[in-house]
Amino acid sequence: MGQLTYATTISLDGYVSDENRKLDWSVPDEAVFDKHLERIQQVSTEILGRTTYQMMQYWENYDPDAGTAAEAEFAEKWRTIDKIVVSNTMDDTDRNADRDRLVRSLSINDVKGIVNEADGQVEIFGPSTAAESIRAGLVEVFEFFIVPVVLGAGLRALPDGVRLDLRLTDRTVFENGVIHARYERAAGF
Repeated sequence: MGQLTYATTISLDGYVSDENRKLDWSVPDEAVFDKHLERIQQVSTEILGRTTYQMMQYWENYDPDAGTAAEAEFAEKWRTIDKIVVSNTMDDTDRNADRDRLVRSLSINDVKGIVNEADGQVEIFGPSTAAESIRAGLVEVFEFFIVPVVLGAGLRALPDGVRLDLRLTDRTVFENGVIHARYERAAGF
């Protein structure tokens, strides 16, 4: 049985992308990237939407000679993760690998089944895809990479109308001002 996690990079005011859906403010430096690499080692399954899936194709096609050893290791790990892509606009020809599964919709029961069948962490990636699982209380671990920038508008990391009592279980403050904070749901929720 797996554990459902939600990991994302956010601005100080809680956005994952700016009002134009740009992410250029969130590019990690080497130390922050190493933390992403450490975190992704525990993930066996990714649940993600079309936009995030297409963005992460960079790692499917990554040339290991093009960058750092950490980037090559991340790409290698990313390619081994089972992916469930939630999209009603993609078709099977848009998928990259045999292990990537396309679904038109994802119910709470579907998410529970995926987590129960997983033999590692299941990461739900992208705030739109994660919203219903967060609302339903299925997400057990939240990992935020908080970038010291205020965007003022954009795509929010957490859905409106949700109350979560969390406890901090790990934190790292990086020299560039980014903070990694790992939270688990508090008992009783």
